[in-house]
Amino acid sequence: MKNKLLVVGTMAYDAIETPFDKVDRILGGAATYIALASSKFNIDCGLVSVIGDDFEASDLKILKDLDVNTTGVEQVAGGKSFFWSGRYHDNMNSRTTLDTQLNVLENFTPNVPDHYRDAEVMMIGNLHPGVQLTALNQMTGKSKFVVLDTMNFWMDHFLETLNEVIAKVDLITINDEEARQLSGEHALVKAAEKIHAMGPRYVIIKKGEHGAMLFGEGKIFIAPAFPVEQVIDPTGAGDSFAGGISGILSKADKIDFETLKMGIIYGSVLASFTVEQFGVKALLEVTSDAINDRIEQFRTLTSFEWNEKQKNI
Repeated sequence: MKNKLLVVGTMAYDAIETPFDKVDRILGGAATYIALASSKFNIDCGLVSVIGDDFEASDLKILKDLDVNTTGVEQVAGGKSFFWSGRYHDNMNSRTTLDTQLNVLENFTPNVPDHYRDAEVMMIGNLHPGVQLTALNQMTGKSKFVVLDTMNFWMDHFLETLNEVIAKVDLITINDEEARQLSGEHALVKAAEKIHAMGPRYVIIKKGEHGAMLFGEGKIFIAPAFPVEQVIDPTGAGDSFAGGISGILSKADKIDFETLKMGIIYGSVLASFTVEQFGVKALLEVTSDAINDRIEQFRTLTSFEWNEKQKNI
């Protein structure tokens, strides 16, 4: 039987403008990217999210055709789906949010289907901490591994509830700015130590185009981002990264530091494909052979030899 992955997060439509092009309405949302990335691992993936009746049946079909279970997706009659619009700057590392419409997400109460309440891995996407906690408290499995994503907005406005969620998870993934804010420490090693003390056994600090850092079991692992020739659309890169990690964790017989290292590599590779096209297009088109090829390239890029002679340099 396939291992189960539960993904709780947003399904949405985005309007995106970059220095290269613009699109007015395209499939997006953290849960969408996470599920599409994790679908590459032949696991039983279930979504918990909310959409309006404006959500295209063809977009739901994309997920269902990849064996993503959508029974936990609530469709609100007469409601509109979450919508985000943003413009990326020339360096593609920063962006300006032009419009955010919560719509049906504003009153979202997650309901985890019974089949997924004992999922081996739970990936909680970037949502209001109260919503995250509601979903987390519905889980019944004793062996589950919980991954959490969050952002500085929730730290600014709902820190007490967020701290309650953080105390219950096994891994938190945040960027370097968020890690510094959450911990009150500038040095990322110290920041990770502070966050460990809040509950998570493992901490992943994302540094965008500069890669990611994994902390846990008294060890540190650093991986670069996979280099691509041209970034077309960075939207969803972080969620594809999370999907790669979640997929590896869901396939693993044992979850430990070494498993998470491999998860970061797969996550980085899937994110590298995502940024090469608008929206989810690249995730839909990428093949297992293409993914494996980049994994091999990643191995070559990051390996080196160090011998006795060089110790004296």
